[in-house]
Amino acid sequence: MNAVESKKIWLSSPHMGGTEQSYVKKAFDTNWVAPLGPNVDGFENDIENYLGESSNVAALSSGTAALHLGLKLLGVTLGDEVLCQSMTFAASANPIVYLGAKPIFIDSEEQTWNICPEQLELAIKDRIAKKGKKPKAIIAVHLYGMPYKVEAIHKIASEYGIPVLEDSAESLGSSYHNIKCGTFGDIAVLSFNGNKIITTSGGGALIAKKPELKNKAIFLATQARDNAPHYEHTEIGHNYRMSNIIAGIGRGQMEVLDKHVTNRRSNFNFYKENLVDFEEIKFLEEPSGFYSNRWLSCITTVSYEMREELRLALAKENIESRPLWKPMHLQPVFADCDVYLNGISDDLFDRGLCLPSGSNLEEEDLFRIVSVIKKVLR
Repeated sequence: MNAVESKKIWLSSPHMGGTEQSYVKKAFDTNWVAPLGPNVDGFENDIENYLGESSNVAALSSGTAALHLGLKLLGVTLGDEVLCQSMTFAASANPIVYLGAKPIFIDSEEQTWNICPEQLELAIKDRIAKKGKKPKAIIAVHLYGMPYKVEAIHKIASEYGIPVLEDSAESLGSSYHNIKCGTFGDIAVLSFNGNKIITTSGGGALIAKKPELKNKAIFLATQARDNAPHYEHTEIGHNYRMSNIIAGIGRGQMEVLDKHVTNRRSNFNFYKENLVDFEEIKFLEEPSGFYSNRWLSCITTVSYEMREELRLALAKENIESRPLWKPMHLQPVFADCDVYLNGISDDLFDRGLCLPSGSNLEEEDLFRIVSVIKKVLR
């Protein structure tokens, strides 16, 4: 069977659990099709119960919307500086620009590939020296589901009095010393895009420690309509609320979240067990106390050339893989932004590859992927 005829293996495809349609059907049957309703309330409660105490969740139209509102709630405005992990998806940084603020990019550290504490503190000191004021916020990302160095990052943030916006878009189901990701930041965000650990087709959520911040987020997400019999607005709002229909998909997905995490971690273990003898590739290990949902199973190779040889060989067999995120400081749109570098994210981008990681991968899919990789490495 050639590549054209063979089954397509996606990097991370949606995986329905089976009960989603019952929630959606109830929304239709009861005519709750607006951006409010029982599924929205229920989905928020499901996430709050999963994350634990002091989690106040607002279901929104996307993770990007959650980041935008999160920065707004933290007081970010025109001319402010926001420190942002460079190695991430563009959605982590774009909302900074929406608000007229300036992103300052921070490089990664080797253990988790996330924001480097040393570079972060260096940047804070340097911005204070140069600008005479502190950056307004820090965006830290749990990359590919691997928690960032929570204790180190939050200690620095606390010392300088800078709030942390925790980007947990990729890390629902991950934890740091048995505490769920999504609960560490002053505000945190989740994504339910089609490729995430659970999906609502699109959608996201804002998580706040204080209930009043959740309520403010919902107010802003529903066009900032004041409490009046007519349409009264004293603030600029947004159309960011999640609909009751897609929230129903989310309710069904929450029922299989733990299973999805188990399956994705199993994928990672399969790759590692079957490729451990090849010195040309390495896997990102979990430091002690770190628990990754392994949203994506990632490897680093010995060179850019090897990375590309593997990627193209997989593509030839109808198997999707992808280089690691291109760091934001290398993106043309952010070329003029200041950056604090140690070379790690550049190197990871050159040599890193994301392997198919869906929770619906079958064993024969995994054997097929590994077989292609072994042919290249032998």
